[in-house]
Amino acid sequence: MEFNKTITFWYSNNKRDLPWRKTKNPYHIWLSEIILQQTQVKQGLSYYEAFVKTFPTVYDLAEASEERVLKLWQGLGYYSRARNLHFSAKYIVNELNGIFPYSHKDILKLKGVGDYTASAIASFAFNEIAAVVDGNVYRVLSRYFGISTPINSTKGIKEFKALASSLIDHKNPGFFNQAIMEFGAIQCKPKKPDCTSCPLNMSCIALEKDRIDQLPVKLKKTKITHKYFNFLVIISNDSKIILEKRESKGIWQNLYQFPLIESERSLDAHEFNELNLKDSPLNNLEFEFALYNDNDIVHKLSHQHLHTKFWIITSEESLENAISISEIENYPVPILIGKFIEEFNFSN
Repeated sequence: MEFNKTITFWYSNNKRDLPWRKTKNPYHIWLSEIILQQTQVKQGLSYYEAFVKTFPTVYDLAEASEERVLKLWQGLGYYSRARNLHFSAKYIVNELNGIFPYSHKDILKLKGVGDYTASAIASFAFNEIAAVVDGNVYRVLSRYFGISTPINSTKGIKEFKALASSLIDHKNPGFFNQAIMEFGAIQCKPKKPDCTSCPLNMSCIALEKDRIDQLPVKLKKTKITHKYFNFLVIISNDSKIILEKRESKGIWQNLYQFPLIESERSLDAHEFNELNLKDSPLNNLEFEFALYNDNDIVHKLSHQHLHTKFWIITSEESLENAISISEIENYPVPILIGKFIEEFNFSN
């Protein structure tokens, strides 16, 4: 088929030089695929290299503490990926004798692995005929074949998977999967693709019908919710500070943060002073406070925006369950907290 030949020829001449493309090691390929979920290559590359260096085998990853894994992951976001990675590494070591599953069906059993990731690993590492369908593939197929079915609908997921499966090269499925994904990432970009240089421009339906900007079609996203976070940066005279571990499920599970008070809206100093602090570490504590950032720092997650203020609390009293400020960088924290710690510069 001309489509396949064009895509693979283009890939041979335009592919990026990436380390996970130079290996058939399923563990390393798995690492790269999990890191690149929700993450662009330019950001994920350094994390991949750090993980391979720190945990060169699945045994090394399995033996590490979750805290160490989360610390190395810090800044990538979507921390459930790191927790699932660690969980699955222990499963591979303890239940599979350290042997990475080698079929799409068995790779799917790993926690945090869906159809796309399983297809990618199975085809890249073991040359299994398993078609990948990620955002890049959805875009290429919907534009080239002029498909308006929403890509995030049940019907769309089945339709595009079937189409990708009918196109895949049975002799070299891994190479073809890499090719069509790379084509979507570099050539058939989301916005303002250079269609004049595209090798498929003579047969692309979206280009012919002037629908490049309209495809792929996606159902409207879930409504964004807004939350208001007040972090209490409590510092004692003996250079101690309080960090708390988020153990409840949800965002930032098992990461550390400053004590948190949620409010219904953004607070000013007067409103903060009127808060009920009974259930916070400030209960019965003599302290002074100052607002660090006058304007909310808005941290945007997929389905919620966190409007955040940091309140600097100083006290001459000793703090319970506090740590030395010099140890603060040893703890895995959300990127929102990490940026504050870096900016505030506790060491000075």
